[in-house]
Amino acid sequence: MIEKIAAFLQRKNIVISARRYGIDALGAMAQGLFCSLLIGTILNTLGTQTGIAFFNLLGGFATQMAGPAMALAIGYALQSPPLVLFSLTAVGFAANSLGGAGGPLAVLFIAILAAECGKLVSKETKIDILVTPLVTIAAGVSLAAWWAPWIGKAASSVGQVIMWATELQPFLMGIVVSVIVGVALTLPISSAAICAALSLTGLAGGAAVAGCCAQMVGFAVISFRENRWSGLLSQGLGTSMLQMGNIVKNPRIWLPAILTSAITGPIATVVFRLEQNGPAVASGMGTCGLVGPIGVYSGWITDVAAGTKAAVTSTDWLGLVLVCFVLPALISYLLGLAARKIGWIREGDLKLS
Repeated sequence: MIEKIAAFLQRKNIVISARRYGIDALGAMAQGLFCSLLIGTILNTLGTQTGIAFFNLLGGFATQMAGPAMALAIGYALQSPPLVLFSLTAVGFAANSLGGAGGPLAVLFIAILAAECGKLVSKETKIDILVTPLVTIAAGVSLAAWWAPWIGKAASSVGQVIMWATELQPFLMGIVVSVIVGVALTLPISSAAICAALSLTGLAGGAAVAGCCAQMVGFAVISFRENRWSGLLSQGLGTSMLQMGNIVKNPRIWLPAILTSAITGPIATVVFRLEQNGPAVASGMGTCGLVGPIGVYSGWITDVAAGTKAAVTSTDWLGLVLVCFVLPALISYLLGLAARKIGWIREGDLKLS
């Protein structure tokens, strides 16, 4: 019996594993979120700053499609058949809408279950064009109505606790949040999706931005002698995840970036009180496409418009530039030199293939 079930799941391409759901689906969800909410926020910021209404029009439509975009991305990562994939648009919209501040986390869980339910019945009947969408949407929307509000509240509560703790203990939590989110950025999981799921903004969001920038800028700088300008750009503006293969071979190459994040995190929270009040997903993006710094800036603009911030000051800009670019480059460079001198990093250890 168990063998028959296993064979059926294999035929349906249903792989129940931490990698498929915790890495593939989560990473894809972050891309869907980037292509909707985040890019929409950037466009809205451009529209507000330039006075060009067309940017706001584009941004408005993009942000409204965050739920469907995330669900479609998850379905794509799970290799869903077309009818299942397209049906996930309604599921994503429902889960994100009903999940409130924790909408992304609700979409993650519910879209995965809806997609797998749809795959179970896909092409099993002669009226597949009716059965598969019906099962996928019914399962997903039902779960959204049942679970999404509770998932949203739980995720929001966890995020609120982290943000409250950061306000209460900015030095300690500045280190903790910066290091953890920065490490998540380099690991093959999605720091952006984690920050979005927990609605991580404010001072904690600033610490997360610092940690992510430390990883990306740090690896870009300490590996410059091996990878030159192409490596600087691919890691500094792309992702530090490119170094994971090298980290597995020699974990000590990770220390300069991690130690840098432990230093810049509290500088962000204590010295500059750097807050990331843009979209929560930006807290986990770092310098990828400059999304982290842009998120901080868009938050400033929103706060000024809302009257919660008087103006964007020169200290704000100094903190942003130092925390996101200058200090990560300088500190990681010095730590990298020290690591090379004592033999923890050898020639070629940071070479990208």
